[in-house]
Amino acid sequence: MMSKRLLAAQTTRKLIRTSSTLHSKAAPAVMSQPQIEMPECEHRPAAYNGPSYEQILETRKNHLTPNLVAHFKKPLVIHAGHMQWLYDHEGRRYLDMFGGIVTVSVGHCHPKVNQALSEQISKLWHTTNIYMHPKIHEYAERLAAKFPGNLKAVCFVNSGSEANDLAMLMARLHTGNQDILTFRNAYHGMSPYTMGLTAHSTWRYPLPGVNNGILHVMNPDPYQGIWGGSACRDSPVQTTRSCSCAPDNCQAGTNYYNELEQTFKYSLPRGKVAAMFAESIQGVGGTVQFPKGYLKRAAALVRANGGLFVADEVQTGFGRTGDHFWGFEAHDYTPDIVTMAKGIGNGFPLAAVVTTPEIAASLGMALHFNTYGGNPMASAVGMAVLDVIEEEQLQLNSLEVGNYFLKCLEELQQRFELIGDVRGKGLMIGVELVNDRETRAPLAAPHVLDIWETCKDMGVLFGRGGLNGNVLRIKPPMCINRTDVRFAVDVLGRAIADTLAKQK
Repeated sequence: MMSKRLLAAQTTRKLIRTSSTLHSKAAPAVMSQPQIEMPECEHRPAAYNGPSYEQILETRKNHLTPNLVAHFKKPLVIHAGHMQWLYDHEGRRYLDMFGGIVTVSVGHCHPKVNQALSEQISKLWHTTNIYMHPKIHEYAERLAAKFPGNLKAVCFVNSGSEANDLAMLMARLHTGNQDILTFRNAYHGMSPYTMGLTAHSTWRYPLPGVNNGILHVMNPDPYQGIWGGSACRDSPVQTTRSCSCAPDNCQAGTNYYNELEQTFKYSLPRGKVAAMFAESIQGVGGTVQFPKGYLKRAAALVRANGGLFVADEVQTGFGRTGDHFWGFEAHDYTPDIVTMAKGIGNGFPLAAVVTTPEIAASLGMALHFNTYGGNPMASAVGMAVLDVIEEEQLQLNSLEVGNYFLKCLEELQQRFELIGDVRGKGLMIGVELVNDRETRAPLAAPHVLDIWETCKDMGVLFGRGGLNGNVLRIKPPMCINRTDVRFAVDVLGRAIADTLAKQK
Protein backbone atom coordinates (compact mmCIF):
# COMPACT_ATOMS: atom_id res chain seq x y z
CA MET A 1 0.00 0.00 0.00
CA MET A 2 1.35 3.40 -0.93
CA SER A 3 1.55 5.91 1.94
CA LYS A 4 0.12 9.42 1.60
CA ARG A 5 2.42 12.30 2.38
CA LEU A 6 1.68 14.75 5.13
CA LEU A 7 3.48 18.01 4.52
CA ALA A 8 5.35 19.22 7.57
CA ALA A 9 4.10 22.57 8.83
CA GLN A 10 7.30 24.37 9.74
CA THR A 11 10.17 23.07 7.65
CA THR A 12 10.76 20.82 4.67
CA ARG A 13 13.54 19.13 6.60
CA LYS A 14 11.07 17.47 8.95
CA LEU A 15 10.25 13.84 8.53
CA ILE A 16 7.13 13.35 6.43
CA ARG A 17 4.67 10.92 8.05
CA THR A 18 2.15 8.66 6.44
CA SER A 19 -1.61 8.80 6.87
CA SER A 20 -1.99 5.08 6.29
CA THR A 21 -3.88 3.29 9.08
CA LEU A 22 -2.10 0.03 8.31
CA HIS A 23 1.57 0.72 8.83
CA SER A 24 1.85 4.53 8.84
CA LYS A 25 5.51 4.35 7.89
CA ALA A 26 7.43 7.50 7.19
CA ALA A 27 7.71 8.50 3.56
CA PRO A 28 10.78 10.37 2.35
CA ALA A 29 10.51 14.01 1.27
CA VAL A 30 12.96 16.84 0.73
CA MET A 31 15.34 16.34 3.64
CA SER A 32 18.99 15.82 4.27
CA GLN A 33 18.67 13.28 7.08
CA PRO A 34 17.72 9.58 6.96
CA GLN A 35 14.05 8.88 7.48
CA ILE A 36 12.80 7.43 10.77
CA GLU A 37 10.32 4.63 10.27
CA MET A 38 7.35 4.29 12.57
CA PRO A 39 6.91 0.78 14.00
CA GLU A 40 4.31 -1.30 12.24
CA CYS A 41 0.81 -1.86 13.60
CA GLU A 42 -1.75 -4.10 11.91
CA HIS A 43 -4.75 -2.51 13.65
CA ARG A 44 -7.08 -0.58 11.36
CA PRO A 45 -9.62 1.64 13.12
CA ALA A 46 -12.98 2.33 11.54
CA ALA A 47 -13.08 5.42 9.35
CA TYR A 48 -14.01 8.64 11.11
CA ASN A 49 -17.56 9.82 10.36
CA GLY A 50 -18.10 12.54 12.97
CA PRO A 51 -18.39 16.32 12.68
CA SER A 52 -15.82 18.16 10.59
CA TYR A 53 -12.65 19.58 12.06
CA GLU A 54 -14.06 23.09 11.58
CA GLN A 55 -17.31 22.17 13.34
CA ILE A 56 -15.39 20.78 16.31
CA LEU A 57 -13.33 23.96 16.60
CA GLU A 58 -16.50 26.04 16.45
CA THR A 59 -18.25 23.97 19.12
CA ARG A 60 -15.18 24.11 21.33
CA LYS A 61 -15.08 27.88 21.00
CA ASN A 62 -18.78 28.46 21.64
CA HIS A 63 -19.84 25.73 24.05
CA LEU A 64 -16.87 24.53 26.10
CA THR A 65 -15.41 26.64 28.88
CA PRO A 66 -12.45 28.76 27.69
CA ASN A 67 -10.08 27.25 30.27
CA LEU A 68 -10.10 24.04 28.20
CA VAL A 69 -6.96 24.69 26.17
CA ALA A 70 -6.00 22.19 23.47
CA HIS A 71 -2.41 21.04 22.93
CA PHE A 72 -0.48 21.97 19.78
CA LYS A 73 -0.84 24.84 17.33
CA LYS A 74 -3.21 22.75 15.26
CA PRO A 75 -5.04 20.66 17.88
CA LEU A 76 -5.50 16.98 17.17
CA VAL A 77 -8.89 15.36 16.83
CA ILE A 78 -8.33 11.87 18.23
CA HIS A 79 -11.04 9.44 17.23
CA ALA A 80 -9.61 5.96 17.93
CA GLY A 81 -7.03 4.19 20.04
CA HIS A 82 -5.40 0.76 20.10
CA MET A 83 -2.90 -0.22 22.82
CA GLN A 84 -0.01 2.30 22.57
CA TRP A 85 -1.41 3.97 19.44
CA LEU A 86 -3.81 6.85 18.79
CA TYR A 87 -5.45 7.79 15.47
CA ASP A 88 -6.67 11.19 14.38
CA HIS A 89 -9.74 11.94 12.27
CA GLU A 90 -7.71 11.72 9.06
CA GLY A 91 -6.28 8.29 9.91
CA ARG A 92 -2.79 9.36 10.98
CA ARG A 93 -1.26 7.20 13.67
CA TYR A 94 0.61 8.50 16.74
CA LEU A 95 2.69 6.74 19.36
CA ASP A 96 1.15 7.81 22.67
CA MET A 97 3.96 8.60 25.09
CA PHE A 98 1.71 10.39 27.57
CA GLY A 99 -1.01 7.78 28.12
CA GLY A 100 -3.88 10.25 28.43
CA ILE A 101 -1.92 12.06 31.17
CA VAL A 102 -0.62 8.88 32.82
CA THR A 103 -4.08 7.32 32.74
CA VAL A 104 -4.02 4.61 30.07
CA SER A 105 -2.11 1.96 31.97
CA VAL A 106 -2.65 -1.30 30.06
CA GLY A 107 -3.34 0.07 26.57
CA HIS A 108 -6.04 1.95 24.69
CA CYS A 109 -9.17 -0.16 24.25
CA HIS A 110 -7.50 -3.25 25.70
CA PRO A 111 -9.69 -6.18 24.59
CA LYS A 112 -9.94 -7.80 28.02
CA VAL A 113 -10.93 -4.53 29.71
CA ASN A 114 -13.38 -3.79 26.89
CA GLN A 115 -14.93 -7.22 27.29
CA ALA A 116 -15.31 -6.85 31.07
CA LEU A 117 -17.07 -3.51 30.62
CA SER A 118 -19.29 -4.81 27.83
CA GLU A 119 -20.39 -7.81 29.87
CA GLN A 120 -21.17 -5.64 32.88
CA ILE A 121 -23.05 -3.03 30.85
CA SER A 122 -25.34 -5.74 29.50
CA LYS A 123 -26.08 -6.93 33.04
CA LEU A 124 -26.20 -3.95 35.43
CA TRP A 125 -25.05 -0.34 35.12
CA HIS A 126 -25.84 1.26 38.44
CA THR A 127 -27.57 0.86 41.77
CA THR A 128 -25.39 3.00 44.12
CA ASN A 129 -24.17 1.41 47.31
CA ILE A 130 -27.55 1.54 49.07
CA TYR A 131 -27.84 -2.00 47.71
CA MET A 132 -25.12 -4.60 47.74
CA HIS A 133 -23.88 -5.67 44.34
CA PRO A 134 -21.12 -8.28 43.99
CA LYS A 135 -18.61 -6.35 41.89
CA ILE A 136 -17.67 -3.72 44.45
CA HIS A 137 -17.02 -6.43 47.05
CA GLU A 138 -14.98 -8.58 44.69
CA TYR A 139 -12.93 -5.60 43.58
CA ALA A 140 -12.34 -4.22 47.09
CA GLU A 141 -10.95 -7.59 48.15
CA ARG A 142 -8.68 -7.78 45.10
CA LEU A 143 -7.39 -4.23 45.54
CA ALA A 144 -6.81 -4.49 49.29
CA ALA A 145 -4.69 -7.60 48.72
CA LYS A 146 -2.18 -5.40 46.89
CA PHE A 147 -1.32 -3.45 50.05
CA PRO A 148 0.98 -4.17 52.99
CA GLY A 149 0.11 -4.08 56.67
CA ASN A 150 -3.32 -2.95 57.79
CA LEU A 151 -4.17 -0.93 54.68
CA LYS A 152 -7.36 -2.91 54.16
CA ALA A 153 -10.24 -0.40 54.09
CA VAL A 154 -11.21 0.80 50.59
CA CYS A 155 -13.42 3.74 49.67
CA PHE A 156 -14.16 4.16 45.96
CA VAL A 157 -14.57 7.57 44.33
CA ASN A 158 -14.31 8.91 40.77
CA SER A 159 -11.14 11.00 40.37
CA GLY A 160 -7.76 11.76 41.89
CA SER A 161 -8.91 15.14 43.16
CA GLU A 162 -11.83 13.47 44.88
CA ALA A 163 -9.55 10.83 46.40
CA ASN A 164 -7.15 13.41 47.84
CA ASP A 165 -10.10 15.51 49.00
CA LEU A 166 -11.38 12.51 50.97
CA ALA A 167 -7.91 11.76 52.36
CA MET A 168 -7.70 15.31 53.71
CA LEU A 169 -11.07 14.88 55.38
CA MET A 170 -10.12 11.53 56.90
CA ALA A 171 -6.82 12.85 58.26
CA ARG A 172 -8.39 15.86 59.92
CA LEU A 173 -11.27 13.86 61.40
CA HIS A 174 -9.07 11.04 62.67
CA THR A 175 -6.36 13.20 64.25
CA GLY A 176 -8.52 16.11 65.35
CA ASN A 177 -5.81 18.37 63.91
CA GLN A 178 -6.01 20.89 61.10
CA ASP A 179 -2.57 21.54 59.60
CA ILE A 180 -1.50 19.63 56.48
CA LEU A 181 1.88 19.78 54.77
CA THR A 182 2.76 19.27 51.15
CA PHE A 183 5.69 20.11 48.89
CA ARG A 184 6.23 23.13 46.74
CA ASN A 185 5.89 21.88 43.16
CA ALA A 186 3.32 19.25 44.22
CA TYR A 187 0.09 18.58 42.39
CA HIS A 188 -2.75 16.85 44.22
CA GLY A 189 -5.87 18.05 42.45
CA MET A 190 -8.03 21.01 41.49
CA SER A 191 -11.11 20.74 43.67
CA PRO A 192 -11.54 23.77 45.96
CA TYR A 193 -10.27 21.61 48.86
CA THR A 194 -7.25 20.07 47.12
CA MET A 195 -6.25 23.26 45.32
CA GLY A 196 -4.60 24.25 48.58
CA LEU A 197 -2.40 21.14 48.41
CA THR A 198 -1.34 21.91 44.83
CA ALA A 199 1.70 24.19 44.93
CA HIS A 200 2.00 25.60 41.41
CA SER A 201 0.96 29.20 40.91
CA THR A 202 -0.23 28.25 37.43
CA TRP A 203 -2.88 25.94 38.90
CA ARG A 204 -4.23 28.19 41.64
CA TYR A 205 -7.13 30.65 41.66
CA PRO A 206 -7.13 33.72 43.94
CA LEU A 207 -9.83 32.45 46.27
CA PRO A 208 -10.10 33.03 50.03
CA GLY A 209 -9.52 30.06 52.29
CA VAL A 210 -7.72 27.87 49.75
CA ASN A 211 -4.61 27.67 51.93
CA ASN A 212 -6.55 27.20 55.14
CA GLY A 213 -4.30 25.04 57.35
CA ILE A 214 -1.95 24.02 54.51
CA LEU A 215 1.81 24.65 54.45
CA HIS A 216 4.07 24.12 51.44
CA VAL A 217 7.53 22.99 52.48
CA MET A 218 10.78 23.04 50.51
CA ASN A 219 10.73 20.62 47.61
CA PRO A 220 13.55 18.05 48.00
CA ASP A 221 14.61 18.15 44.34
CA PRO A 222 18.10 16.70 43.69
CA TYR A 223 18.35 18.42 40.30
CA GLN A 224 16.88 21.92 40.66
CA GLY A 225 16.97 22.18 44.46
CA ILE A 226 19.63 23.62 46.77
CA TRP A 227 21.09 20.19 47.50
CA GLY A 228 21.52 17.19 45.26
CA GLY A 229 23.98 15.28 43.16
CA SER A 230 24.92 12.22 41.22
CA ALA A 231 24.03 9.59 43.84
CA CYS A 232 20.91 11.02 45.45
CA ARG A 233 17.92 9.49 43.74
CA ASP A 234 16.58 6.02 43.03
CA SER A 235 16.92 6.04 39.26
CA PRO A 236 19.04 4.28 36.62
CA VAL A 237 20.09 7.78 35.50
CA GLN A 238 21.46 10.38 37.90
CA THR A 239 21.96 14.13 37.71
CA THR A 240 25.11 15.66 36.27
CA ARG A 241 25.67 17.55 39.54
CA SER A 242 28.63 16.47 41.67
CA CYS A 243 27.91 14.55 44.84
CA SER A 244 29.88 13.25 47.81
CA CYS A 245 27.09 11.06 49.20
CA ALA A 246 27.76 7.49 50.22
CA PRO A 247 25.47 4.85 48.63
CA ASP A 248 23.62 4.33 51.91
CA ASN A 249 23.73 7.91 53.19
CA CYS A 250 22.32 10.71 51.06
CA GLN A 251 23.53 14.01 52.46
CA ALA A 252 21.07 15.95 50.29
CA GLY A 253 18.21 13.98 51.83
CA THR A 254 19.49 14.83 55.31
CA ASN A 255 19.76 18.51 54.44
CA TYR A 256 16.21 18.63 53.08
CA TYR A 257 14.95 16.71 56.12
CA ASN A 258 16.63 19.23 58.43
CA GLU A 259 14.83 21.98 56.54
CA LEU A 260 11.52 20.14 57.06
CA GLU A 261 12.24 19.98 60.78
CA GLN A 262 12.50 23.77 60.84
CA THR A 263 8.91 24.01 59.63
CA PHE A 264 7.80 21.79 62.52
CA LYS A 265 9.79 23.85 64.99
CA TYR A 266 8.62 27.28 63.91
CA SER A 267 5.43 27.07 61.83
CA LEU A 268 3.27 24.33 63.35
CA PRO A 269 1.60 23.71 66.70
CA ARG A 270 3.79 21.21 68.51
CA GLY A 271 2.41 17.68 68.20
CA LYS A 272 -0.71 18.85 66.36
CA VAL A 273 -0.33 17.96 62.69
CA ALA A 274 -3.09 16.34 60.65
CA ALA A 275 -1.13 14.97 57.69
CA MET A 276 1.56 15.30 55.09
CA PHE A 277 0.92 14.46 51.42
CA ALA A 278 3.59 13.28 48.99
CA GLU A 279 3.60 11.92 45.47
CA SER A 280 6.08 9.06 45.25
CA ILE A 281 7.44 10.81 42.15
CA GLN A 282 6.01 14.22 41.31
CA GLY A 283 4.01 14.07 38.09
CA VAL A 284 2.72 17.45 36.96
CA GLY A 285 5.79 19.00 38.60
CA GLY A 286 8.01 17.34 35.99
CA THR A 287 8.81 13.80 37.19
CA VAL A 288 10.76 15.04 40.20
CA GLN A 289 12.25 12.32 42.37
CA PHE A 290 13.13 12.79 46.02
CA PRO A 291 16.49 11.97 47.66
CA LYS A 292 16.93 8.49 49.02
CA GLY A 293 15.55 8.03 52.52
CA TYR A 294 13.78 11.37 52.69
CA LEU A 295 10.14 10.26 52.65
CA LYS A 296 10.74 7.54 55.23
CA ARG A 297 12.18 10.07 57.68
CA ALA A 298 9.47 12.62 56.85
CA ALA A 299 6.75 10.06 57.59
CA ALA A 300 8.29 9.30 60.99
CA LEU A 301 8.45 13.03 61.82
CA VAL A 302 4.82 13.57 60.86
CA ARG A 303 3.66 10.64 62.98
CA ALA A 304 5.71 11.82 65.94
CA ASN A 305 3.69 15.03 65.75
CA GLY A 306 0.30 13.34 65.73
CA GLY A 307 -0.25 13.23 61.99
CA LEU A 308 -0.81 10.75 59.17
CA PHE A 309 1.29 10.29 56.05
CA VAL A 310 -0.60 10.17 52.76
CA ALA A 311 0.95 8.62 49.64
CA ASP A 312 -0.49 10.04 46.43
CA GLU A 313 -0.20 7.14 43.97
CA VAL A 314 -2.46 8.67 41.33
CA GLN A 315 0.35 8.59 38.76
CA THR A 316 2.91 6.18 40.22
CA GLY A 317 0.68 3.27 41.21
CA PHE A 318 -0.22 -0.02 39.51
CA GLY A 319 3.29 -1.08 38.54
CA ARG A 320 4.28 1.98 36.53
CA THR A 321 7.58 2.50 38.36
CA GLY A 322 8.66 -1.07 37.63
CA ASP A 323 10.41 -2.19 40.80
CA HIS A 324 7.22 -2.17 42.86
CA PHE A 325 3.46 -2.12 42.41
CA TRP A 326 3.23 1.10 44.46
CA GLY A 327 5.71 3.95 44.29
CA PHE A 328 5.89 4.35 48.06
CA GLU A 329 7.41 0.88 48.39
CA ALA A 330 10.64 2.15 46.81
CA HIS A 331 10.90 4.68 49.65
CA ASP A 332 10.81 1.91 52.28
CA TYR A 333 7.84 3.08 54.32
CA THR A 334 4.15 2.23 54.63
CA PRO A 335 1.77 5.22 54.52
CA ASP A 336 -1.35 5.63 56.61
CA ILE A 337 -3.53 6.54 53.62
CA VAL A 338 -3.02 5.85 49.92
CA THR A 339 -4.86 7.67 47.15
CA MET A 340 -5.06 6.36 43.59
CA ALA A 341 -6.78 7.15 40.28
CA LYS A 342 -5.84 7.43 36.57
CA GLY A 343 -4.21 4.05 35.75
CA ILE A 344 -6.55 2.24 38.13
CA GLY A 345 -9.26 2.28 35.44
CA ASN A 346 -7.24 2.60 32.21
CA GLY A 347 -9.27 5.70 31.39
CA PHE A 348 -12.57 4.77 33.04
CA PRO A 349 -13.56 7.29 35.77
CA LEU A 350 -12.45 5.39 38.85
CA ALA A 351 -10.39 6.27 41.92
CA ALA A 352 -9.96 5.01 45.46
CA VAL A 353 -8.68 5.76 48.94
CA VAL A 354 -7.15 2.87 50.88
CA THR A 355 -6.43 3.21 54.58
CA THR A 356 -6.68 1.34 57.87
CA PRO A 357 -10.07 0.36 59.33
CA GLU A 358 -9.38 2.65 62.30
CA ILE A 359 -8.81 5.72 60.13
CA ALA A 360 -11.74 4.86 57.86
CA ALA A 361 -14.01 4.65 60.92
CA SER A 362 -13.62 8.41 61.38
CA LEU A 363 -16.10 8.91 58.51
CA GLY A 364 -18.75 7.44 60.81
CA MET A 365 -18.99 10.76 62.66
CA ALA A 366 -21.56 11.80 60.04
CA LEU A 367 -23.17 10.40 56.92
CA HIS A 368 -20.77 10.06 54.01
CA PHE A 369 -21.74 8.79 50.58
CA ASN A 370 -20.53 8.67 46.98
CA THR A 371 -23.20 8.06 44.35
CA TYR A 372 -20.99 6.55 41.65
CA GLY A 373 -17.98 5.32 43.62
CA GLY A 374 -17.43 1.61 43.04
CA ASN A 375 -20.40 1.25 40.72
CA PRO A 376 -20.70 -2.10 38.89
CA MET A 377 -19.11 -0.84 35.66
CA ALA A 378 -16.13 0.78 37.39
CA SER A 379 -15.54 -2.27 39.58
CA ALA A 380 -15.60 -4.61 36.59
CA VAL A 381 -13.10 -2.43 34.75
CA GLY A 382 -10.85 -2.13 37.81
CA MET A 383 -10.65 -5.91 38.21
CA ALA A 384 -9.91 -6.39 34.51
CA VAL A 385 -7.05 -3.87 34.74
CA LEU A 386 -5.54 -5.83 37.64
CA ASP A 387 -5.91 -9.03 35.62
CA VAL A 388 -4.10 -7.57 32.61
CA ILE A 389 -1.25 -6.13 34.67
CA GLU A 390 -0.68 -9.56 36.20
CA GLU A 391 -1.27 -11.75 33.13
CA GLU A 392 0.80 -9.63 30.74
CA GLN A 393 3.50 -8.86 33.34
CA LEU A 394 3.21 -5.15 32.71
CA GLN A 395 5.02 -4.21 35.91
CA LEU A 396 8.03 -6.20 34.69
CA ASN A 397 7.65 -4.63 31.25
CA SER A 398 7.66 -1.18 32.88
CA LEU A 399 10.92 -2.05 34.63
CA GLU A 400 12.75 -3.56 31.67
CA VAL A 401 11.49 -1.27 28.90
CA GLY A 402 11.68 1.73 31.24
CA ASN A 403 15.34 1.06 32.06
CA TYR A 404 16.09 0.72 28.36
CA PHE A 405 14.21 3.97 27.69
CA LEU A 406 16.16 5.84 30.36
CA LYS A 407 19.50 4.59 29.05
CA CYS A 408 18.59 5.58 25.47
CA LEU A 409 17.63 9.04 26.70
CA GLU A 410 20.88 9.27 28.64
CA GLU A 411 22.75 8.62 25.40
CA LEU A 412 20.70 11.36 23.74
CA GLN A 413 21.62 13.67 26.62
CA GLN A 414 25.30 13.16 25.79
CA ARG A 415 24.62 14.41 22.26
CA PHE A 416 22.61 17.50 23.14
CA GLU A 417 23.55 20.08 25.78
CA LEU A 418 19.99 21.32 26.05
CA ILE A 419 18.95 18.05 27.73
CA GLY A 420 19.81 19.01 31.28
CA ASP A 421 18.41 16.01 33.10
CA VAL A 422 16.94 12.57 32.42
CA ARG A 423 15.18 10.97 35.37
CA GLY A 424 12.53 8.57 36.54
CA LYS A 425 11.77 4.93 37.22
CA GLY A 426 10.06 2.38 35.04
CA LEU A 427 7.72 4.17 32.64
CA MET A 428 7.50 7.32 34.77
CA ILE A 429 10.13 9.40 32.96
CA GLY A 430 11.05 13.07 32.62
CA VAL A 431 13.45 14.90 30.29
CA GLU A 432 14.26 18.44 31.43
CA LEU A 433 15.26 20.84 28.67
CA VAL A 434 17.58 23.67 29.72
CA ASN A 435 19.23 26.71 28.23
CA ASP A 436 22.41 26.17 30.23
CA ARG A 437 23.55 23.01 31.99
CA GLU A 438 25.58 24.87 34.59
CA THR A 439 22.79 27.19 35.75
CA ARG A 440 20.03 24.67 34.92
CA ALA A 441 17.97 27.59 33.58
CA PRO A 442 14.93 26.32 31.65
CA LEU A 443 14.97 26.26 27.87
CA ALA A 444 12.92 29.13 26.47
CA ALA A 445 9.29 28.23 25.82
CA PRO A 446 9.38 28.81 22.03
CA HIS A 447 12.21 26.28 21.65
CA VAL A 448 10.49 23.73 23.92
CA LEU A 449 7.28 24.11 21.96
CA ASP A 450 9.12 23.76 18.66
CA ILE A 451 10.64 20.44 19.77
CA TRP A 452 7.31 19.26 21.13
CA GLU A 453 5.39 20.20 17.98
CA THR A 454 7.99 18.59 15.72
CA CYS A 455 7.71 15.32 17.65
CA LYS A 456 3.95 15.43 17.13
CA ASP A 457 4.39 16.05 13.40
CA MET A 458 6.69 13.02 13.25
CA GLY A 459 4.19 10.80 15.07
CA VAL A 460 5.12 10.87 18.77
CA LEU A 461 2.98 12.52 21.45
CA PHE A 462 4.91 13.63 24.54
CA GLY A 463 3.47 15.47 27.52
CA ARG A 464 4.94 18.56 29.14
CA GLY A 465 5.25 19.48 32.79
CA GLY A 466 7.17 21.42 35.40
CA LEU A 467 6.41 24.98 36.46
CA ASN A 468 8.10 26.31 33.32
CA GLY A 469 6.69 23.65 31.01
CA ASN A 470 10.20 22.60 29.99
CA VAL A 471 10.05 18.95 31.08
CA LEU A 472 8.93 16.33 28.58
CA ARG A 473 6.68 13.94 30.48
CA ILE A 474 6.97 10.35 29.23
CA LYS A 475 4.33 8.09 30.77
CA PRO A 476 3.08 5.79 28.00
CA PRO A 477 0.76 2.79 28.24
CA MET A 478 2.76 0.09 29.99
CA CYS A 479 2.47 -2.23 26.98
CA ILE A 480 5.08 -0.38 24.87
CA ASN A 481 8.16 -2.23 23.65
CA ARG A 482 11.78 -1.46 22.81
CA THR A 483 11.00 -0.81 19.16
CA ASP A 484 8.57 1.92 20.25
CA VAL A 485 11.22 3.34 22.56
CA ARG A 486 13.82 3.47 19.80
CA PHE A 487 11.38 5.25 17.50
CA ALA A 488 10.43 7.81 20.16
CA VAL A 489 14.06 8.55 21.07
CA ASP A 490 15.09 8.89 17.41
CA VAL A 491 12.18 11.27 16.79
CA LEU A 492 13.11 13.35 19.82
CA GLY A 493 16.72 13.51 18.65
CA ARG A 494 15.64 14.64 15.18
CA ALA A 495 13.31 17.27 16.65
CA ILE A 496 16.08 18.68 18.85
CA ALA A 497 18.51 18.74 15.92
CA ASP A 498 15.94 20.60 13.78
CA THR A 499 15.38 23.19 16.51
CA LEU A 500 19.12 23.75 16.96
CA ALA A 501 19.55 24.11 13.18
CA LYS A 502 16.88 26.83 13.11
CA GLN A 503 18.60 28.68 15.96
CA LYS A 504 21.88 28.68 14.06
